[in-house]
Amino acid sequence: VHLIPVNPVREDGLNPKSRKRIMPDLLTEPPAIDPVYEAHVYCNIPSIAERSMEGHAPHYFKLVSVQVLIRHGDRYPLYAIPKTKRPDIDCMLVPSRKPSHPQLEAFMKHMSKGSAAQMDGSLSSLPHFPSHSLCEMGELTQTGVVQHLRNGQLLREIYINKHKLLPGDWTARQLYLETTGKSRTLQSALALLYTFLPDFDWKKINMRHQWSTIFCSGSCDCPMRNHYLEEEQRRQYSLRVKNNDLERIYVDMAKIVGIPTRQLRASNPIDSLLCYFCHNVSFPCTKAGCIGMEHFKVIKRHQLEDERERQEKKLYFLYALLATHPLLNQTVNRLQRIAEGKKEEVFVLYSAHDVTLSPVLSALGITEARFPRFAARLVFELWQDGKRPKEHFIRILYNGADVTFQTSFCKDHYKRSSKPMCPLEKFVSFVKKDMFLIFNSTSYYDACHRKAL
Repeated sequence: VHLIPVNPVREDGLNPKSRKRIMPDLLTEPPAIDPVYEAHVYCNIPSIAERSMEGHAPHYFKLVSVQVLIRHGDRYPLYAIPKTKRPDIDCMLVPSRKPSHPQLEAFMKHMSKGSAAQMDGSLSSLPHFPSHSLCEMGELTQTGVVQHLRNGQLLREIYINKHKLLPGDWTARQLYLETTGKSRTLQSALALLYTFLPDFDWKKINMRHQWSTIFCSGSCDCPMRNHYLEEEQRRQYSLRVKNNDLERIYVDMAKIVGIPTRQLRASNPIDSLLCYFCHNVSFPCTKAGCIGMEHFKVIKRHQLEDERERQEKKLYFLYALLATHPLLNQTVNRLQRIAEGKKEEVFVLYSAHDVTLSPVLSALGITEARFPRFAARLVFELWQDGKRPKEHFIRILYNGADVTFQTSFCKDHYKRSSKPMCPLEKFVSFVKKDMFLIFNSTSYYDACHRKAL
């Protein structure tokens, strides 16, 4: 996994004026960062079997807990480009249509029976799978369902079949499940759980509702977090107005659709264009012309430049530390309880958004990680040393790649350790103490309320 050096773009032989475009089949990473390739990675179209490093440890280690943070799968856009026809994508689940999954039909049948599940608050009124012949805004697509059926299947083979994480007589108390209140996150969680659990018993599904996209629960009052987010948004704006290519492209697109440039920019066209791209649907046309590949590439390239500058300027990093502390603190507390011998909540699933995963990656110091693709997964594994049972270690994996030693708190340990993982106490120390050092503080509350230096 690596993120965002930006070089000049090659044309890939695609004619930007052509209405019939074919998604390039990029199986190997090009030597120069290419916005078309990066968009392809972001789509995460289910195709070849994925290799993953989850569950790898010396034979005498025992896996005792797994905590998974996912981004929802592929979705319909959240924004529409004004005066254009919405992308014609069907959100009905049709097992015979690609991409599909061997368990898609069984998943649909099982999901229609879910009355016995315990769903917090408003979650109980959400549908368990997408079912509109023309997708609603933000709705999970069949691709999104299949992405998480595949995630669940992969994790089951490793954690259930190989490591026996859940016993045969597992109960609801051994799971902790939490999702935001969007149908796409609930449905993504259910798809993953359907192929992950030894048997998907609705009576054992207790889904908690998290109202905050950063999962801050009861610790959301943090004025300095908001301050750094506003500073980061100013940085984004400043970079955008300096980009003459981007401005030219926006002016051109605004003429095509016949609206003021400012209105087009406010409609966040990249969100919609990514949907066209990921589903291999021609970009929209009007009588004045067509939005083309050249428009898409310039906007996507700017996104990559923005991510690179975001890493350098550190404002987002400061925001991320304060935004993610409540979630990381909850994670650490649970890992400590399990290390002390508690058998509850050995599998945890948080179903969330890119705005949840991205700050967690930043706060952990995993600067090489790509921006969260559809159905991205971040996994925390807790291991017990069989030779020294009181010693516990963690591994952190992002989309199947081991990123444990990319974290700020375990970078140096790698040089001295013979074990391919990080002592739990290093993670605990980072979350309980080290996260606040940069703010010259000793606690989350203090860091949240202390004025910036």
